[in-house]
Amino acid sequence: MSPDVCGSSLLLALPDDVFAIVSRSLTPRDVCNLGLCCRNLYDLAASDKVWLSQCDMLGVVPRRDLIEWRKGLCSYKALCRFLVGIKPLLGIWVHQNPELGNVVYVMPGFISVVGCRIIPQELGPLGLEEGPILWSPVFEVVSDFEGSAAFFLHGREKGSDYVYPGSLKKVDKTCNALLLEVEPLQQSGGGKLFHSKSFIHPSENEVSRKICRSSSGVSRSERVTGQHATVVPFGRLAFVDRRKLLDTVTNQIRQMLPDANDVILFPRLRAEEAALREDMELLYERRSLLMQMYDGGGLTIWKAGSELPFHPTHIGLSEFRQNLDLISGGPASQTADESRSRCTRRKTIAEYVRHSLKHILKKSDSINGKLDLLKKNSSGHGSKHAQLHEFLQPGDAIGLTLHASTVKLSSYRAWPNMHESRFALYKLPVRASEAGKEYAGLWGGTFGWPPGRPSDDKPGKALFLLLLSYEESQGQKLLIATKILEGTHYVLHPNGSAMFIVNIDEPSNDPFPWSTDVDCNPLDVKHAFAGEGIANGYGFRYPGSKPGSLFVIQDKLLTFIWKESRAVLTLQRLNLQELLRKGERIPALPPVSNFAYLTRSYSNVFAGFSNASNGQA
Repeated sequence: MSPDVCGSSLLLALPDDVFAIVSRSLTPRDVCNLGLCCRNLYDLAASDKVWLSQCDMLGVVPRRDLIEWRKGLCSYKALCRFLVGIKPLLGIWVHQNPELGNVVYVMPGFISVVGCRIIPQELGPLGLEEGPILWSPVFEVVSDFEGSAAFFLHGREKGSDYVYPGSLKKVDKTCNALLLEVEPLQQSGGGKLFHSKSFIHPSENEVSRKICRSSSGVSRSERVTGQHATVVPFGRLAFVDRRKLLDTVTNQIRQMLPDANDVILFPRLRAEEAALREDMELLYERRSLLMQMYDGGGLTIWKAGSELPFHPTHIGLSEFRQNLDLISGGPASQTADESRSRCTRRKTIAEYVRHSLKHILKKSDSINGKLDLLKKNSSGHGSKHAQLHEFLQPGDAIGLTLHASTVKLSSYRAWPNMHESRFALYKLPVRASEAGKEYAGLWGGTFGWPPGRPSDDKPGKALFLLLLSYEESQGQKLLIATKILEGTHYVLHPNGSAMFIVNIDEPSNDPFPWSTDVDCNPLDVKHAFAGEGIANGYGFRYPGSKPGSLFVIQDKLLTFIWKESRAVLTLQRLNLQELLRKGERIPALPPVSNFAYLTRSYSNVFAGFSNASNGQA
């Protein structure tokens, strides 16, 4: 087909730079479709200039970083594929426990995104502007040479830092829950994971027609095996089984990075060009080592009796059985003759799993069996929880996976009402400021005046992170400040508390107590709103409130003052990405707890030491 016939002559006549500008009005999917029209348009749509424009439009990282990232991938199209896949992960994620604060900020790393936990802490002598903020790594999603994503969980065990490689399931564009799960897999062709490299995702019916038994590494939950096949989601397992699976898998797939290769996860905020170049060299070396581990340069686990090696991120079910025995106190007393006898019998995977896990999960099966019997007697339906052997039955290997999904999630004053027994993080909807909602977004600060500076009697002040959002209630336009983190030694207010609520339509007549700032510069109070601030009233879970006023100072600071106590909470807008890039990294928790700490605590569990230099809680 000639260009004239297909109507592409005008596009082909455009210079590359001009066509790259024109292509900014297209989505990545549109560019892919354009390349399917004819051979000439395919070559034009494959241009690096076009895909650099597409990457730039996504706004994940600045253009200068895109050029640097491109050096580690085969093309800008591969880079765009990765950026499209991970963009929904960016933002603030939280969990209810511990009450002192569990805030994970996902930000660009180096050809990756990194989940960083903000540690509850006090500010040092220099306050927010200069003092380093403390953080610890939770997970990374790293791109390989072709733009496919590799997942690495972080954790610390027995005094050493480890990474735990796994897979990233397809990310929902509207995802609001990050789930840490174990996935049964079918192995073939060396056990490599199947990665979709297309921007155009077929429907589920099309997938079911095309997938065959030779599909490599496709998870059982994503594969339709027959009309009557039953899918057992990881979340349907009992909590004890989910925890056991995660603990066993992370114990087997963990790999240690040399200290020299795990210093930084993203470029630090440094002014000197030489220092930045040094960081880049370290990051390139670290990424290369991570991908070697992920693709087979690290530990390879073999399935007994199989000619195919398992991918380093997977565990064969026979290997899983042996390690689960050790953790669960299973049938360790079996004799060698009994073991050899069992191995000589030819069994299907389903029979083998069913037999080997019978003793290990006696307690769990007994509980689930009683529930099952109770359910059948009362309503004729199955048990609430699925059996572990049912979950594992169709697979011959298991692996760690990060599942970014969209779940039905209600909220109260911008705080999600979350399931507290899921290994999950929940996304906070941070709204950008706009006309009429100028103060929406993330703010941070401390109690006291001047803002962020310690007083003589108290060298450190607790850092508070607040999410400000707007809500219409009974004809009033309310500005609500929801607490998502506090840096006290012992939590004073529960997660999700409204630190203050003000009526934007009700001006306050209270005067601001100060006329100058710490440098004796005159203050310009732009606005003052009447409202109520949190106070002791009905207990920890249901605090009371007392009247106060919110003052807007030169559009840069927000100060809420309680009318009766004269307590002052001063806030400023935060750029978490910049704060973390100049922050200080501390060790992580053990892997599963590091992702989501499901035990309620009212103290700081994320740091087991005190640091007097920075005033950490």
